[in-house]
Amino acid sequence: MYQNMRRSDRQISKEETMEILLNGEYGFLATVDKDNQPYVVPLSYVVIENEIFFHCALSGQKLDNIKHEEKVCFSVVGKTQPVYDNNFTTYFESVVVFGKARIIDDMDKKTEVLLKLAEKYLPEYMDMADKAIEGSMQRTAICAITIDHITGKAKKKKV
Repeated sequence: MYQNMRRSDRQISKEETMEILLNGEYGFLATVDKDNQPYVVPLSYVVIENEIFFHCALSGQKLDNIKHEEKVCFSVVGKTQPVYDNNFTTYFESVVVFGKARIIDDMDKKTEVLLKLAEKYLPEYMDMADKAIEGSMQRTAICAITIDHITGKAKKKKV
C-alpha cells in the first residue's frame, strides 16, 4: 500500500519522527477534489493523542475536498541547513503522514483544540484565549487527521 522509502538510509526512528511532528511550526495538507485535482495548503496544527488537528473557515476548498475524499497527506519540515560539504546539499528533517481527515462537530473537542493551538503558537497570551475562542467558535471549523502511516527522513551532518 505505501511505498518503501527510496533512501532508507535516511529513515529515522518513530520517536524522532514524532518529535519532528510534535514540534513542527507549520505543516502542508494535501487533498484532492472531485475532479482529482490536487490541492496543497500550509497550515498551523497541533497534535493531540496521536491525531493532527487544524482549524479553518467553515467553507472553502480544504473542507470541500475533505468532504469529497477523506484520504489526505500531511507533511512537516523540521530543521534545515543548506551547506557546502564538498558539494551543495541541505541537512534536513521531515515527516510525511498518510491518514484520513474528518470534521469535528463536538464543541468540547473544538474548544480543546483551539486552546492547544493558542498554547502552541501564543502561550504568552493564554489569558486571552477563552474570550477569543468564544468569539470565533461559530465561524471556525476544526478538522482531525487520523494517522494511518507515518515516516520520517533526515540528512544529518556526519560526525
